Amino acid sequence: MDEKQELHRRRQAIRLWLKGVKTNRILEKVQRSRVWLSKWRKQFNHFGAAGLHSDSRRPHHTPTTCPPRIVRWIIQTRRRLVKRPVGLNGARAIRRELRHVLGAQTPSLATINRVLQTHGLTSSAVSARPAYCPKPLTTVTGTLQAMDWTCRYLEAGPKVYAFHTLNLRTRACRQTIATDKSTPTVIQHCLDTWKTLGIPQFLQLDNDAAFCGGYKAPRTFGQFVRVCLYLGIELIFLPVAEPERNGEVEEVNGLWGRAFWERRRFASPGRVRQASPSFIQWYMTNYGPPHLDGLTPQQAQRCEPKRCLTATQIARLPERLPITAGRIHFVRKVQADGTVTLLNETWRVSKRLAGKYVWATLSTRGRRLDIWYQRSTQHEWRLLKSYPYAMPEPVARLRPEFVRPKAA
Repeated sequence: MDEKQELHRRRQAIRLWLKGVKTNRILEKVQRSRVWLSKWRKQFNHFGAAGLHSDSRRPHHTPTTCPPRIVRWIIQTRRRLVKRPVGLNGARAIRRELRHVLGAQTPSLATINRVLQTHGLTSSAVSARPAYCPKPLTTVTGTLQAMDWTCRYLEAGPKVYAFHTLNLRTRACRQTIATDKSTPTVIQHCLDTWKTLGIPQFLQLDNDAAFCGGYKAPRTFGQFVRVCLYLGIELIFLPVAEPERNGEVEEVNGLWGRAFWERRRFASPGRVRQASPSFIQWYMTNYGPPHLDGLTPQQAQRCEPKRCLTATQIARLPERLPITAGRIHFVRKVQADGTVTLLNETWRVSKRLAGKYVWATLSTRGRRLDIWYQRSTQHEWRLLKSYPYAMPEPVARLRPEFVRPKAA
């Protein structure tokens, strides 16, 4: 089968379908079956234009001979990394270490994984492609940070919470260790973060009560939301009960668990706080996130423009924060009855979009809620609904010092 010709047929069929051409006419044009058309329509709905490409037919395993000397280096490096108090010991970490010794002879990740599997030192996992959902990182322009927390139990019983906020472009991270996840703790973590990583233009996060203000009264603007609006930050609340949508910071949570928590024993939260800087130091200066092409987060962050929050600005935050002019965004999955829920209120979208994701933007200054839909990354955004949104109190102007500088 000629892959180029087949891809051309799929694209032609989808173009005709999008134009509203009847199924029988499409099948006559491309000379394919109904089952074939149904399959590629589903692929397009889930993955956009990228879903029209065939899955690779390349064998999953292509064993090749690895020199015994390289095998010994891989195993020895793995054993040495396992003994370190902080860090990872997987294929990427091993390859990073071997580059300093072997240079151009450094084996590939596939080779390292194969050696580790052969000697029973690791296990492989298969991940499935997620369904299409608008991603903030590719939807908004400007500095985007993500925040989340994870918790662990000490041997004596109490919980320890680790808050992580990272710049999604540079992967630079800031961590806070706490004994609770209350709103004041969240606010303090963010203020400390923005003093070093800079004030973001957007912050994506899940729908934890400490973040959104609670689940009881409608149109509740919690203290954390008010702080972000006051500083000119646009919040992006991800789909409810879908932690994978905040995957980048979830990876850091897991990394903290594997590279730090599971390698030590702690008697108290104070001991965790005392040791946690070693994780951040290792993460920022030694860890190489896959998408940074060999750079560390610290190296990538050096080129990042930023506006850092000052101690004076923090001291001037009013005790009673107003609702400030700005925007709050929500990525939501449309329910079976065609509705979405935002800030404890239900809004009608369309039953035809049940199971699809929409992007809702609340403008506090304009007192308006706009709901947008994008079929795939290949399509333009379409405004579905626009509702008036009465604010529960007067809206204050954004202070000039926090106004986002206009792009050149």
